[in-house]
Amino acid sequence: MRRRAFISLVGGAAASAVSWPLAARAQQPTIPIVGYVHSDSPQTVAGLLAAFREGLSETGYIEGQNVAIEYRWAENDLSRIPELVADLVRRRVAVIATPGSSATALAAKAATTTIPIVFSIGLDPVQLGLVASLNRPGGNITGVNSMSNELVAKRLGLLHELSPTATRFAVLVNPRNPTTESLKKDVEAAAATIGPQVEFFTASTGAEIDTAFASLVQKRADALLVHPDNLFINRRVQLIMLAARHAVPAIYPLRPDAEAGGLMSYGTKLADAHRQAGVYTGRILKGAKPADLPVVQPTKFEFVINLQTAKTIGLTVPPTLLARADEVIE
Repeated sequence: MRRRAFISLVGGAAASAVSWPLAARAQQPTIPIVGYVHSDSPQTVAGLLAAFREGLSETGYIEGQNVAIEYRWAENDLSRIPELVADLVRRRVAVIATPGSSATALAAKAATTTIPIVFSIGLDPVQLGLVASLNRPGGNITGVNSMSNELVAKRLGLLHELSPTATRFAVLVNPRNPTTESLKKDVEAAAATIGPQVEFFTASTGAEIDTAFASLVQKRADALLVHPDNLFINRRVQLIMLAARHAVPAIYPLRPDAEAGGLMSYGTKLADAHRQAGVYTGRILKGAKPADLPVVQPTKFEFVINLQTAKTIGLTVPPTLLARADEVIE
């Protein structure tokens, strides 16, 4: 009896030793998964992705420790975005982050009404139909608005300071962009105050960009303002090369445009916008509701001049303008 009792005791202890770790593991909290969808490639947005992770860390979430991120990259093929988003919805991620593109934000909104969504876009999210209002977004979506369209008057003013004798300004727009009509009104209002005439040139494909440039050169446009649009962002190199070839002074909405060879850029600090998207993602993981998180608008903007490009097209940048630049690329 003693031997049997001892065997039973040992057997029970061994069973407990096996079952206890299994039970403990079962009780450990599940690490939340964030779905991250971007229209570009990981190589081109490495710095912005680091800013997003920084925002997450500010709320206590560190990738690989207490949060996982599922990445989906469209590689500049916007037709892939709906399926990339749908895959994350099927995986039931905790939050879908769509920084950098209105197309990804709209695809996410169309794909789910329950999974929280955090965007970071330059266009007006109310006009796009993403949120009901900036202060009270409503629904399952909120984020950051970089106000690219709202800065059009400032960009036009900088172009005028660059070429004060210019009389004809070209504005390149994408007619398929839902904010184009409102942007046209803003440009016309700004031009009426500053003085130069403006003419709009449209393009919705790469081939149409070539056609638009041929037309504005034929009409002797003195300078060019590029509308903040995903097509023009993805065709950045094409635009910059055409502007250089025809020696057309141009201003763009994003810092990477000037870094890639564009003459000037004025817009929001994208790293700040992506960091804030990371902060909002972390806050939602902690229990905040998107409907209660107001859309964030930036307070910091940056003006970049590429002096090398100016020299290439034979343009002298006024010293007063150089002094106001946040960065001069030489």
